[in-house]
Amino acid sequence: MKHWIDVSQRIDGGTPVWPGDTPFTFSLTWTTLQSGSVNVGQVTMSTHTGTHVDAPFHFNDMGARTIELDLDLYIGLARVIFLPQVNCISPDVLDAFDLSGAARLLIRTGAWTDIRVFPHAIPSVDPLLAPFLAEKGIVLLGVDLPSVDALDNKELPAHHALANHGIQILEGLVLQDVLPGLYDLIALPLPLADGDGSPVRAVLRPRSI
Repeated sequence: MKHWIDVSQRIDGGTPVWPGDTPFTFSLTWTTLQSGSVNVGQVTMSTHTGTHVDAPFHFNDMGARTIELDLDLYIGLARVIFLPQVNCISPDVLDAFDLSGAARLLIRTGAWTDIRVFPHAIPSVDPLLAPFLAEKGIVLLGVDLPSVDALDNKELPAHHALANHGIQILEGLVLQDVLPGLYDLIALPLPLADGDGSPVRAVLRPRSI
């Protein structure tokens, strides 16, 4: 039996967030001593904590909120590819790969070497990758990085290009022990009515077709 592989970041007080964003905290509002029966916890966190999806509203005031995202895009066949030592994820780089057969593409770069520390720089996604992937039927792009754009880029060209081509974004995956190949993916966002994104519990299960 093939087991599910957790490719999500652990969420605790040490989970790195975008500089200046809300850090994760957990506290008990009730303890069993106080309530007589249960512990009840409270969390404070950014919607972009750890492994998460970006809703289009994150970078477009008119974009879809988290609850409006099509859940079918976050469940199904996914292909994992490995792109080590890449500075820009462009069509030229991906042209050597067979991307047929899976509508979800997860890219392992290995560039975020310590996921407990926010990186200083990351590979970026070339905006031209969006039409390239759309032509191949890709509807979801996942990366082992905190963003698909360069960390200092305020215009977010890759975010906008992917959204304009109907490609959803999954960021902060933990893929260092995942081999290239085909997998079943589940990475469901929370039903946040006004959300600009959501943490997910992303899991993979190896498969072949």
